[in-house]
Amino acid sequence: MDLDLSAYSVRTDLALEAHDLASSSGTPIPGVHTSEFDQEGIRVSLIDITSQEGSRALGKLPGHYITIEALELRNKDTDFQDKVATVFAQQFEKFLQKLNIEPNASVLIIGLGNWNVTPDALGPLVVENVMVTRHYFELMPGQVSPGYRPVSSVAPGVLGTTGIETGEIVQGIVDKSKPDLVIAIDALASRSLERVNTTIQIADTGIHPGSGIGNKRKGLTLETLGVPVIAIGVPTVVFASTIVNNAFDLMQNHFRKQTANTGQILGLLDNMQEQERLQLVKEVLNPLGHDLLVTPKEIDQFIEDIANIIASGLNAALHQAVDSDNVAAYTH
Repeated sequence: MDLDLSAYSVRTDLALEAHDLASSSGTPIPGVHTSEFDQEGIRVSLIDITSQEGSRALGKLPGHYITIEALELRNKDTDFQDKVATVFAQQFEKFLQKLNIEPNASVLIIGLGNWNVTPDALGPLVVENVMVTRHYFELMPGQVSPGYRPVSSVAPGVLGTTGIETGEIVQGIVDKSKPDLVIAIDALASRSLERVNTTIQIADTGIHPGSGIGNKRKGLTLETLGVPVIAIGVPTVVFASTIVNNAFDLMQNHFRKQTANTGQILGLLDNMQEQERLQLVKEVLNPLGHDLLVTPKEIDQFIEDIANIIASGLNAALHQAVDSDNVAAYTH
């Protein structure tokens, strides 16, 4: 009898983390191509999933994924935030070119999430700060300066607030306003606390509202909306079971620096694989209702900083009149 252990898998919405898990054995994954580089302390990783085999191995849809890691964002350095916004703008602009999005293509930005819940407020906060121009093109097209494109934005709320599926709201807006591209922004879940609010993922595979906390909603994709969808996500939460599981790794590494005989300290846990440990932790926490979603106590400042970075980066990438090499003026 084959057991379904999918419920005990390590929970992550990041393609980079999924790739790290799938390639932990050191064996190359067919249909998955990766590259990475560092730019002023910011790591940019590119992952292309080109086959169904690679998709199954990573648990991610085929497509292009860009991950920007900027762990120094925790230091709240405004100069570094400007650098991250600039790198994000440059990478997003290349992403648009890769998808053959024309400079004059109209764009609809969707800020997913609940503005009343701080870790889930990323999308609405970005929408507050993006440069919207569609109304100028509609009302006074002859007065719009060169270098701008029609951009509109909306934060549709969540099912519990509106009583309407987010996908249905977005579908109605898309049908009426007819954008050439949809950009959806949402909070994600990570398997690493250090990546919370310090990592940005861009993907051309669309997004499922609420996926970061395990909800299964109608997706915002090319298939459902009829227009290309670029997803931007930032991990803002981790599961308690993931933290406990990571703590075992940290303890194991710490004790191995002190002694070669870690088995006497950790017992059976010392020989368990990560999947087995996570299964054990979830079996303990789930019946008690203690597999909580956890976010850092500094979430209020973190979420505003990362939202400003994404908004200013989008302004620079979407409008040629905004210098994508220097977005400091659009960050604060």
